Amino acid sequence: METKSTSQKKFGTFGGVFTPTLLTILGVIMYLRLGWVVGNAGLLGTWLIIIISFAITLCTALSMSAITTNIRIGAGGAYAIVSQALGLEVGGSLGIPRYVSQGLAVTMYIFGFREGWLGIFPDHNPFLVDVLVFTLLFGIAYVSANLAIKTQFIIIGIIMLSFISIILAAYEGSMFNTNTEALRFGSFQGSIENNFSGSNFWIVFAVFFPAATGIMAGANMSGELKDPKRSIPLGTLWAIGVSFVIYMVLAYWLARSATETELLTDYYIIVEKAYFGPLIIAGILGATFSSALASIVGSSRILFAMGEHKVLPYSTFLSGQSANGQPRNAMIVTGILIFMTMLLRNINAVAPLVTLFFLITYAMINIVVIIEQNLGLISYRPLFKIHRWVPWVGLISSVFAMFIINPTVSLLSVMIVFVVYFYLSRQNLETPFEDVRSGLFVSFAEWAAKHTWGMKKMQQRAWKPNLMVPVRDINGVKGIFPFLRNIAKPKGSIKLLGIEPFSEKSKLAQQLANISESFRTKGVFSSWTVIHTEEFTKGINYGSQALQGAFFKPNIVFLNLQEHDDYEAELRPIIKESIRLEIGVLLYVAHQTALLGERNVINVWISDRQSNWSIGWDIGNLDLSLLIAYKLKLNWKAKIRLITVINDPDEEDNAKEFLRSLINLARLPETITEVYVNTFKEVVENAPPADLNVFGMEENLSFHFVKEMVFKTNSSCLFVKDSGHESILA
Repeated sequence: METKSTSQKKFGTFGGVFTPTLLTILGVIMYLRLGWVVGNAGLLGTWLIIIISFAITLCTALSMSAITTNIRIGAGGAYAIVSQALGLEVGGSLGIPRYVSQGLAVTMYIFGFREGWLGIFPDHNPFLVDVLVFTLLFGIAYVSANLAIKTQFIIIGIIMLSFISIILAAYEGSMFNTNTEALRFGSFQGSIENNFSGSNFWIVFAVFFPAATGIMAGANMSGELKDPKRSIPLGTLWAIGVSFVIYMVLAYWLARSATETELLTDYYIIVEKAYFGPLIIAGILGATFSSALASIVGSSRILFAMGEHKVLPYSTFLSGQSANGQPRNAMIVTGILIFMTMLLRNINAVAPLVTLFFLITYAMINIVVIIEQNLGLISYRPLFKIHRWVPWVGLISSVFAMFIINPTVSLLSVMIVFVVYFYLSRQNLETPFEDVRSGLFVSFAEWAAKHTWGMKKMQQRAWKPNLMVPVRDINGVKGIFPFLRNIAKPKGSIKLLGIEPFSEKSKLAQQLANISESFRTKGVFSSWTVIHTEEFTKGINYGSQALQGAFFKPNIVFLNLQEHDDYEAELRPIIKESIRLEIGVLLYVAHQTALLGERNVINVWISDRQSNWSIGWDIGNLDLSLLIAYKLKLNWKAKIRLITVINDPDEEDNAKEFLRSLINLARLPETITEVYVNTFKEVVENAPPADLNVFGMEENLSFHFVKEMVFKTNSSCLFVKDSGHESILA
């Protein structure tokens, strides 16, 4: 694969931005439809249409100028802007349909050139004209962007000569031959195509508006500009300003030079009224040719940029370059696409997509600026500053223009963008740059924190298991990895808290990072940190105390009892401090051989309530046990069995009713209940088999009881203490 040469030609503001943008705006609509617009809307109506159209594109151009002076924009123009702001998925969802639509635009410009050519040489074969024009366009663009720019200099000279022909006609008196004064107001009679059955302001606006698009022509060359931060704003805004003046003056000349009937019925009125008609024909051919040239060069750069970012299949091929830095492979693919669309011979049905994808792109650029402005991040400090209302006007007007032009196709265009986004979001694209999404998510988190921090009570309905897992032995975490994941998945989180004395040779931090990444890969958010201390207990308790000031603080301390742990000196103080801080506690004790078994049944033991069987919002130390059991039930596809042991036979019916009510209020489907009238010791020794037994925990939970329960149930056990902020009934 040939690599990019360091001597690649870079373009300045005039050649790289101003010229292609101006030539795209001064297109075939100016020559062949502006007269019809004046004939329908009159001079004042036409001026209003021009002002509205250019106001929409100006706001977007200002937004684009702001964002391009704030980032290092690479190749791809609008695709690069949106990708660097909102990520490759969003950028690609715009870039792919925009690339295809620009290919369609090239075909339309070729067809427009052919119509102008056949107006001079009606006997020429239409398809042969199309093929020859395509071959010439592709040849110029394939050789280099430098040749394309030089060709555009020639074309802009031809267009300037056509304007001179118009000026000379006015000087010779064409503006005063037919009308004593300009056609100020139109009667919106319609067109030849609808037998002059009438139109309205917005129909005429929809016909004219595509003339004002094309402001991205220069930005598409972003990767080949000497100074894109300077050239894109300066060249684009100058092109808009110059073309606006040309349209306004030309509309005035038409309103003074022809009658209403002539303007409505003769699309070639400018040719006939000009001083030298052939120059106008040359201008029409030049305008369509230059627009096609700018589109084929720009679209290939978009495809190349998407190839560089691995957005598309065969990206390595698409990002290939010639020795002088030209995206030759992307150009070949683009040429094939254009030639295939040419074979359709009539693409009027999809033509509106071209304009509408432009407008979707404009809307998205404005959205990017709105997001950047409102996040208030210090990283947003553009050299080109705009008022906050500018992108809002650009966004609203772009969407408005879309649905004025064609509501049905607008909805189709938006759907296409969402479908492409849906596809790309599942491709695990690796973004080579940081985008604004991180700032956006942080801002949402800050907003949520500020609005919930002052609430007097924790939101029990929003409860999720956010575990803090102390770690000093990485193998211990690996052994319970599936168990932790099944407790937290899908919306909970796991914070790994490493505890160890300081050592430069320690590998614990890297090991925790790897485990944390594994949790995230498996669908559970995880983070980690290491506290350097000689004392395991103090490290955990200090961590718990420090995290009380955090908004996203853990609500459960998960303790994994292992052989080397000193229960009385280490774990009991942690349990005691967690209870004081109102943090839930899970003490997990694995059975040496059974481990978690087949994960089919979970026993939850409910203590004797001794004549207090009513269910209120406070059901004692039972909420967290049931919540954890329910989470495991879902992820294991297991069954829950509720077990209670009572001493008084007279309480049996009350106990059964309590369990039925608890299941109903807690919404626990397919839950088994068992009520035993016996001593707890005898029931445990003959307990129904389960893969995990869950017991309530008191502050003075003894080590002997813990080991005894594991032995007697012949299963792994989980001992649970509520924080007081959970509710299975919520």
